[in-house]
Amino acid sequence: MRITVDRSHLLKSLGRVHRVVERRNTIPILSNVLINTVNSGVELQATDLDLEVTETTSANIEQAGSTTVPAHLLYEIVRKLPEGGEIMLSVSDDGNAMQVVSGRSNFRLQCLPKEDFPELNAGDFSHSFTLSAAALKRLIDCTQFAISTEETRYYLNGIYFHVIDDKGLKIRTVATDGHRLAEAETDAPSGSEGMPGVIIPRKAVGELQKLLGEEAESEIKIEVSETKIRFTIASVVLTSKLIDGTFPDYQRVIPLGNDKKLTINRQSFAAAVDRVSTISSDRGRAVKLTIENGQLTLTVNNPDSGSAEDQIVADYEGEPLEIGFNSKYLLDIMAQLNGENAVFMLADAGAPTLIRDSDDADALYVLMPMRV
Repeated sequence: MRITVDRSHLLKSLGRVHRVVERRNTIPILSNVLINTVNSGVELQATDLDLEVTETTSANIEQAGSTTVPAHLLYEIVRKLPEGGEIMLSVSDDGNAMQVVSGRSNFRLQCLPKEDFPELNAGDFSHSFTLSAAALKRLIDCTQFAISTEETRYYLNGIYFHVIDDKGLKIRTVATDGHRLAEAETDAPSGSEGMPGVIIPRKAVGELQKLLGEEAESEIKIEVSETKIRFTIASVVLTSKLIDGTFPDYQRVIPLGNDKKLTINRQSFAAAVDRVSTISSDRGRAVKLTIENGQLTLTVNNPDSGSAEDQIVADYEGEPLEIGFNSKYLLDIMAQLNGENAVFMLADAGAPTLIRDSDDADALYVLMPMRV
């Protein structure tokens, strides 16, 4: 194999692909990136056996071929080479080493044979449809913060991606860790009808978020089967295994009967929560909300360091209510809202609270209270 490729193109593609590779691997080939010549240029591929990312970039091919080299090492070399240059990659006749040449810089990297590189056998996808990058990014951004990190309940370690018929067909994403729940939806595109509900793992969600941030204008092709999901984002193809488990019946925990309505300015509330939570300990992040006509008082008591109190204007006409929440969870939810106001639907101090964005009817959040 002998190819010449523009440094900026190679750096961009390697940057996207090498993130999948774990720093520590017991299987040496999983530390490598597969470099493969194709008609349109060069294809780079990396995998951790659960997630696979492939990107094709343009290159001048003098001699076709393929090899695998350490992903993080190649990325660091390309990153440190001077801007604007071209890089020549050539594999020795015995296939054991690859030369990286740019200007006066010359590197020689150990190769492993392409035959050893594992492929995620995707099989056939039962459903295929397209969604705008903006719509998919919103579905993920609104919910990913609520993904559980508790390994025992592995079926909560991802986003539940499914189709639901609610006054028309919708694609909905849901994530929960047992303390909070986030849900977002958008109109379902044609081709998604009858799609099985799938759980996309946390690592795949993280990679998808980064790619969507870079390709905000494109249309995303999504393919789904019972065990895999594939996203095609411009020149990048991300394929992931799905979490093999049953997502709980989340609709049972959404409190639609809460009748006490509290409307507050989102930014003022987030700033007040952030201020008073400075006092709280790492173990107990509880902030108490005292809600009365026209005002909301936030208090935090920490036996070790003192107490804090803050007040903001609120639109509330129900019975006075005291309720406690985890301050970090409140701030996480406020960060997802885009409207001027946040709307809380409350029942009592022990019941889950429903939170919505005043400007977005297609997203909702449920938060369990804390004892304060």
